[in-house]
Amino acid sequence: MLLLAAMVGGIIALAGYQTLEVGSPGYTSFQEHQKELLANPVPVKYENSIPANLDFRGVSKMARNSVVYIQSDYESKVVNNGFFQFRQGPSKAAGSGVIISDDGYIVTNNHVVENASDLKVTLNDNRSYEAQVIGTDPNTDLALIKIKEKNLPFLKYGDSDDVEVGQWVLAVGNPFNLTSTVTAGIISAKARNIGILRSENNYQIESFLQTDAVVNPGNSGGALINSNGELIGINTAIASNTGSYTGYAFAVPVNLVKKVMDDLLKYGVAQRALLGIHITDVNADLSKQEDLSVVKGVYVAEVNDNSSASDAGIKKGDVIVGINDKEVENTSELQEYVAIHRPGDVITVHYIRNGKEKIVKATLKNSSGTTRKVERVTVAEVEGSEFSEISNEEKQDLGIDSGVKLEKLKDGKWKDLGLEEGFIITQVDKQKVTSVDQFKSIMDQKHNDRVVLLGIFPDGTKSYYDIDW
Repeated sequence: MLLLAAMVGGIIALAGYQTLEVGSPGYTSFQEHQKELLANPVPVKYENSIPANLDFRGVSKMARNSVVYIQSDYESKVVNNGFFQFRQGPSKAAGSGVIISDDGYIVTNNHVVENASDLKVTLNDNRSYEAQVIGTDPNTDLALIKIKEKNLPFLKYGDSDDVEVGQWVLAVGNPFNLTSTVTAGIISAKARNIGILRSENNYQIESFLQTDAVVNPGNSGGALINSNGELIGINTAIASNTGSYTGYAFAVPVNLVKKVMDDLLKYGVAQRALLGIHITDVNADLSKQEDLSVVKGVYVAEVNDNSSASDAGIKKGDVIVGINDKEVENTSELQEYVAIHRPGDVITVHYIRNGKEKIVKATLKNSSGTTRKVERVTVAEVEGSEFSEISNEEKQDLGIDSGVKLEKLKDGKWKDLGLEEGFIITQVDKQKVTSVDQFKSIMDQKHNDRVVLLGIFPDGTKSYYDIDW
């Protein structure tokens, strides 16, 4: 059984946690910010091989001060088990996080903070802070949170591409509420897909570093570091039939973490770049069946229309064996190497067709088939139904400059009034609607009034509703 490694105290409630403070704090990426802060680095004691005198005391002390304890609080909720409803009381969960910037930015797992009503972060020196969620990415199970503090110790980014099987590593976290725990082991494997993440669009990315360093519930979001004290992964899951460690643990590689954290900082949402292909691992059986000239790589089973791959000339039956200067042996590696890029980036794809290797340039696209960056959509519930803010792309396409979209129509007042999903409300009684929070505030003040809603459908048709609110 594969388990996410956060400690969950009780059943997690579905209370949403408001995301705040999206936007650059003055630097373009955490990687560049770390370089500025580490312009004069302290010489390391040894390389990433087994040192003559194995001693992890120095890096352990440094890492323990940069790894935090996270307590997630969840409000009570009504549960329907199919036969009857009952209310479950408030609950708590515990996990870990890693400080990646001196001004309070912390990386952790999405499942540590997801749906939490409150987050409390405790440092190794016992200082405690309320934390705010900057952004989350369920597809990689990563999240960026922030506390208000300065001059904090942080872990320097390493390079997960340089990580090798057999290399010594340390796992640092808070298993079973045992704070600031350090365990040692080696890298057991790379690019592991263990099928633990789920996504509505099948966009999940699993290319885990596998380690035998002991990781248990509560370690989720904690650090996997090399012998130089550099962050090479975020501990996320364990393979277990008991719920506790039985020999294998898995971490999100830091090169993917770097990219996702910078996306969440700048955009509030991860920028997912896609080649637009359906893929499977090449093995001996597939190679024989399809008469391929190789027994490893990624087989292209289908190419989507208007995709990056289609534009680049990649076809069904091709075998992708490299991205840029990196060899690709399986689908997990391919997904990781593509995922560290953004829509609009150009990559070099090495593939084999009819026994011959070819090289093409591919301009990556987003899920909508464009190279535009995706914006985070703010969603709020108004009288039972969900409304979202519209993107700049939608504004441009429809020729409007503001509005909120009826995203999910549920039983209640809006459904009774005859509104349809997708309708964008631009004005309420001639007052322009600029955000979901403003829209909710306006409607709260309109109870028992006659209200005129102006708006537009996704096909550009304008309409209005004259309602008794």
